[in-house]
Amino acid sequence: MKRRMNTNRIKCNWIVLLCVLLFFIVLALRMTQLSLSKTIDGINIKAFAAARNNKKEVIFAKRGNIYDNESNILAQTVNSYTVIAYLSSNRGEGNYVVDKEDTAQKLSEIINMKYETILALLNRNAYQVELGPGGRGITELTKEKIDELKLHGIGFIPTYKRYYPNGNFASYLLGYVQVKDAGEMVGEMGIELQYNNQLKGEDGSYEYEQDLYGYKIANTNEIVVEASDGVDIYLTIDSNIQFFLERTSAEVYEQYTPEWLVAVVADAKTGAILGSTSYPSFNPNIKDITNYLNPLVSFAYEPGSTMKTFTYMATMEKGAYDGDAKFTSGSVTYGKDVISDANPKGWGVLTYDQGYTKSANTAVSNLTKYYIDGVELKSYFDKLGFGSKTGIELPGEKNGNLNFYYPFEVANAAFGQGITTTPIQNIQALTAISNNGILLKPYIVEKVVDSNNGKILYFGSKTELDKVASISTVEKMKQLMYDVVNGDPDYSTGRSYRQVGLDVIGKTGTAQYINQSTGKYYYGGINYIRSFAGMFPKDNPQYVVYMAIKRPINSIALPKLVNPIIKDIANYKGIYIDESKNENIINFEMPNLLNKSINYAQSYFEALTKRIIIIGEGTKIINQYPLYNTSIDSLDKVYLVTDSDDYSFPNIKNWSLKDVKTLCNILDIKLEYEGTGYVVSYDITNNKKISVVFSNNIE
Repeated sequence: MKRRMNTNRIKCNWIVLLCVLLFFIVLALRMTQLSLSKTIDGINIKAFAAARNNKKEVIFAKRGNIYDNESNILAQTVNSYTVIAYLSSNRGEGNYVVDKEDTAQKLSEIINMKYETILALLNRNAYQVELGPGGRGITELTKEKIDELKLHGIGFIPTYKRYYPNGNFASYLLGYVQVKDAGEMVGEMGIELQYNNQLKGEDGSYEYEQDLYGYKIANTNEIVVEASDGVDIYLTIDSNIQFFLERTSAEVYEQYTPEWLVAVVADAKTGAILGSTSYPSFNPNIKDITNYLNPLVSFAYEPGSTMKTFTYMATMEKGAYDGDAKFTSGSVTYGKDVISDANPKGWGVLTYDQGYTKSANTAVSNLTKYYIDGVELKSYFDKLGFGSKTGIELPGEKNGNLNFYYPFEVANAAFGQGITTTPIQNIQALTAISNNGILLKPYIVEKVVDSNNGKILYFGSKTELDKVASISTVEKMKQLMYDVVNGDPDYSTGRSYRQVGLDVIGKTGTAQYINQSTGKYYYGGINYIRSFAGMFPKDNPQYVVYMAIKRPINSIALPKLVNPIIKDIANYKGIYIDESKNENIINFEMPNLLNKSINYAQSYFEALTKRIIIIGEGTKIINQYPLYNTSIDSLDKVYLVTDSDDYSFPNIKNWSLKDVKTLCNILDIKLEYEGTGYVVSYDITNNKKISVVFSNNIE
């Protein structure tokens, strides 16, 4: 049989072979280029690869704390946590959420999120999810409750949050912080804004290589740059005085429903702000804010008759004032314009001294007409700081406005209309009277401390700006201001601020304000800004106060604001004499009672003070406070420790925080407390530890 030849052959096209060969040549060249070149298409290949594998996380610096002048915390950064759920089974059994329904149900009872919302998050196709918003920013206590559930796949991301332990206490001074998406805290308003860069510190970083799932690769390099925590800021605020302001302001705001009110107290001898509040207020923990301006520095309004004080001072400093000279009250005419008193018919002929205490607009109008001109008046207002920022350490301060030129404008400016000032400017100007003619710059930061090493970076202190008044002018103004409050009822507009046992001096103000829709002044009714600018005690003022209230439903609202605050401060500082109880304050020096008998001490103090705290059942004194030769008065407590380890802890109800701290220091007892003011309850354990609750609502 003849075999058939196989005639099937594969024909190879030389063009195809050439293309394949060229492809492999180009590929080889490209691979060689990628292997040998540092950059490809302008991209650093090594850096690009490293960036894909490297993970850099921010280590946030801890924001510094804010304290009052006795180191009580006003704002602090506390531990906070975000709840996360791991959903990927790649983490291994027990390390991811398996029973999603059960997990959602149990968590919904703790983190204030609906079961359905949590379950929807757990059903996402993701490696992990954050359980927000309810699971963000939870406290240590909430975290512990979740831990106790022992839920599979639930973890926590540690963070920080800003906490203000006293709620709306001094909120416009402190401000608040916003937490950005990346976790950064940024100060808004108040000290938090003014010192944001110093408070936040310098963030660090943690850089490492990660695998496909985002985990750190073992035994690889890591770069750690440590964070530097923010500074701590100590304010001049006295928390007791601040609470007096907060308590009374809240009551007045609720009862008399003004549009707003502001109250501030300063140290008359240094310019340090001891307390300041305004209403409506807000709680920086929840940010229930209706007004984003701090009235202390950002409200510029027509001050009214409190400016008469400074017009009188300007006239006295010129040497042109005669308090016994007379003028006719009622009205003063400037061409077609007329300036009238509160009583348009006037009170007849008055002396200029009487014109001040009666708060006659015609008194200062006549001063500017015959004794001092507009240039001289404006120059003196400028010298006191009106029309310029004081430079206090708070953001948003306004200049105010001193634009007046024509005689009618000058006369209006003399009694505080047609110009604008801020509360802090009024405080600054008043220090010239309280400090023997020397103007002081107000300040609110006592010191700034590096929280990393305790080094003091800045000290706030008394700053003398200028000598603006002679002693004779100061003494004359003190007497006139005293007569406003304590003088003849027929001539004194401030009698409602008189307090038996305390020489309060001051000047009242009732100012009109502009209707923004019409551009004209409101007239009559309740449409006024009422203010009080004063100090106490008269002869040696220790405290300067300025308080104002806009549109209260009753004019009695301002005395209801001013009087309790002044009385509380005077009682707290031991300068109030309650004459109704016929109790006089006696000043004396503490004797040396060491090794003396208790009977001897009781006999010694019998005529001086009844505020003796005897500690122990012994008969001999082994320790005392205050120490020998310390100057005290009959309102101070005297602590005597006897030679016996057995003692009954005294009843400290209604004691001040200062007194409790003193007692605990003497007895070496650990003190834990909340609130400020006076003791309302306490719990002591084995005379070693005491927990105290303070409040200003004492029984």
